Amino acid sequence: MQPNRHAPICVVYYKTMKKLITYTDGGARGNPGPAAIGVVVMDENKKEIESFGKYIGHKTNNQAEYLALLAAVEKVRDMGATEVTCYLDSELVVKQMNREYKVKNNELASIFVKIWNVATGFDRITYKHVRREQNKKADTQVNKALDNRS
Repeated sequence: MQPNRHAPICVVYYKTMKKLITYTDGGARGNPGPAAIGVVVMDENKKEIESFGKYIGHKTNNQAEYLALLAAVEKVRDMGATEVTCYLDSELVVKQMNREYKVKNNELASIFVKIWNVATGFDRITYKHVRREQNKKADTQVNKALDNRS
């Protein structure tokens, strides 16, 4: 029996879900004052993939928290994540990102929009509040960056 050369070919593409977890923190010594961000990226089994901190200049605590989240979502986007869970110890940022609170500060609003725009590229993104004790690795990155600033 010869194959039917005109039979339809069915091709199914499965999208690989890459789930990543981020822990972020931002802090300023003084408010405003010298500030830094800390980011920790983990796989879905909570195995650390990458962590970094960065000095960001003279900012408020809230600006640092937002800039840390922005750095995290940009990093996991570049890593090819399709689903992200973001853990932060800033209840304000979590509630604003979840649209429970309005963002009234213009500077924070502009960072909010940048995060929102990056977030639209994910299949799913969630923002969750954690206590400070559960965010020690990101906090350590903030303090290293502040201690080593030039």
